[in-house]
Amino acid sequence: MSQKPSSGEKTEKATPRRRREAKEKGQVFKSREVITALSLMAMFGALSVFGRGIIENIELMLQYFFAEQDVTGELTVSAVSTVFSNAVILLLTILVPVLIAAFLCGLVFNVLQTGFVFSSKAMAPKMERISMVSGFKRIFSKRTLIELLKSLIKVAILGMVAYSEYERHMNEFSALMTEDIETSVAAFVEILFNTAFKLSLALAIFAPFDYIYQRWKYGKDLMMTKQEIRDEYKLTEGNPQIKGKIAQKQRQISRMRMVQAVKNADVVITNPTHYAIALTYKEGKQRAPLVVAKGKDYLAQTIKEKAKEWQIEIVENKTLAQSLYFFCEVGDEVPEELYKAVAEVLAYVYRLKKTRGFNR
Repeated sequence: MSQKPSSGEKTEKATPRRRREAKEKGQVFKSREVITALSLMAMFGALSVFGRGIIENIELMLQYFFAEQDVTGELTVSAVSTVFSNAVILLLTILVPVLIAAFLCGLVFNVLQTGFVFSSKAMAPKMERISMVSGFKRIFSKRTLIELLKSLIKVAILGMVAYSEYERHMNEFSALMTEDIETSVAAFVEILFNTAFKLSLALAIFAPFDYIYQRWKYGKDLMMTKQEIRDEYKLTEGNPQIKGKIAQKQRQISRMRMVQAVKNADVVITNPTHYAIALTYKEGKQRAPLVVAKGKDYLAQTIKEKAKEWQIEIVENKTLAQSLYFFCEVGDEVPEELYKAVAEVLAYVYRLKKTRGFNR
């Protein structure tokens, strides 16, 4: 026999409120592999547009450092550092379009996955982040092991692709050393471009699996216990017991108002014990008689007591009382099917009032 989950076990899907609170805390779902793969694709798009200009600038840079630099002087740490710094600055300047494309792509696809999220709570200091015990728990947790496994698989795939490309072009590298700079740079860039494209393609194939896993993990992390669902319902909808008491109080107030409305009635029709319906009719002001109060059992007795107190005529008519109770609500006009029966009762009441000397 299957065992029922305990009350502390997280078996329920996260509610919209729980997801909203998690987002406010900076806990959002995203796949870094998707962002990396798409950023690489953007870099290749930029290379295809600016590639020729980048190659020409790299050629000029190499000519500057290898042909125009004075290498007869003494090699010092300062001189080498200066040359290296200049080379890095020039290279970054040349690659600016590619870097901007990768940055914008990463930013756009990050926002598309998570939306625009800025949470100060995510940056708030937490003692558990500097706790050694918590640190060891994170290191040896199931999540860390899965991330390690993913990283190893990714590195293995990328390593296989890179090594296969290196092995395929290995013989070309020695031949390029005898060529002029322009030919060597063009060939090297083409090899580098093809290798990087295949690496990004491998990442693009791996990325959907990571996306599916991250989505599943995010949903699992936000799962709730049955007690948490009940507590949230109490916070959003109110405690059922309190709501029940409020509804009971509202019904009591409504009944009191209805009983007070009996004072304006012309007649109370009963069956005679279980039902009581109070009607009023003002000729020339109302299209049809109106139900101002109705009740069953205890409430019916209350209506009749108030009718006696305010000297409202009480007429026993079992069939009519039941029909009015079941087919009319307080504030409704009497249906046409009951016009004749109600008219007879009202006519009887008016005759009694006239006989007793009451003016309508």
